[in-house]
Amino acid sequence: MRATLFICVLIVLTTALTCIASAPPQAAEGTTAAGPIGGSDIRSAMLPPPGLYGGAVGLATNVPMIAGGDGNPVAGLDAVDLIARIAAPFFVYVPPVQVLGGSIGVFGVAPGGQECGQVVSTIPRRCTWGFGDPYVEFDWSRSFGHVRPSQDAEAFPIVEGLVINLGLGIVLPVGKYEPQLRATNAISLGNNIWDIAPSLAVTYTTPPLIAEGTEFSAKLYWNNYTINPDSQYQAAPLLDVDFAVTEHLGRVQAGLAGIYAFQTDADRQFGIVVPPDGRRLEFLALGFVVDYDMADLGVAIRFKALSVVQGQNTGISQSATIGLAKKFF
Repeated sequence: MRATLFICVLIVLTTALTCIASAPPQAAEGTTAAGPIGGSDIRSAMLPPPGLYGGAVGLATNVPMIAGGDGNPVAGLDAVDLIARIAAPFFVYVPPVQVLGGSIGVFGVAPGGQECGQVVSTIPRRCTWGFGDPYVEFDWSRSFGHVRPSQDAEAFPIVEGLVINLGLGIVLPVGKYEPQLRATNAISLGNNIWDIAPSLAVTYTTPPLIAEGTEFSAKLYWNNYTINPDSQYQAAPLLDVDFAVTEHLGRVQAGLAGIYAFQTDADRQFGIVVPPDGRRLEFLALGFVVDYDMADLGVAIRFKALSVVQGQNTGISQSATIGLAKKFF
């Protein structure tokens, strides 16, 4: 029973890190995304057993450069320094029902915090506090594998084999939106647009090969945006693939994590392609993730760090995320 609780908590923590509603490194209009700033990582296809879960996620990120369509710093932006410090409580609910042999679940995240920014030396640095756009997601998950115990008696069980997940996420445009600060300082906690994002996730864990099992996880989001009614800006659809390759080592699961994202078309404003190149966003971020379960407390904690290594029409950012999760009942 206790081991089952540990794996529930860890899966929920994955859910929270996957679904914090926030923007990836931004194009000029601040394209929102169903995935987190840090991106999803381990166990991205899994839902926990029935119950109510919750916790909190914290994020710190820094953007010292904005790249243009050629990947080089945008000319004229001579003082780029953007930071965000975000905290987000979350919940996950999985009812005791089965649909087509799989589980269903719903979860939500409500981010809030501080953003500060400056992009040109002639406009002073400014900060804003408040709540961002909340995010909800509905999922169906089915496992085609089996659960086996870890060699460490105090570690959580390992789900060996294939797990798939189909989801639908919605970013709700109710956060603090400040168009003037966005235009002058490139900051705004809210984005003022709806994002409807179907998703597909796959997780596969091998038998013990290196240590106790190598896990491959990937989640694809297809973000579709409404027109910003304030600016009449229409962001093109965004595809982002969040991935992780990690190893189970008793209580610890650790390895490589990353995100690759790109827009499928040009952005438009008042129906016209935004000059000079439609501001088509593309970036690759790489880093690592470390997950640890605390058996005596029934709590899981995760740390993740990512850096953008290549990008066009995007901020070249570094970010760190930490999260904690627990089952309520």
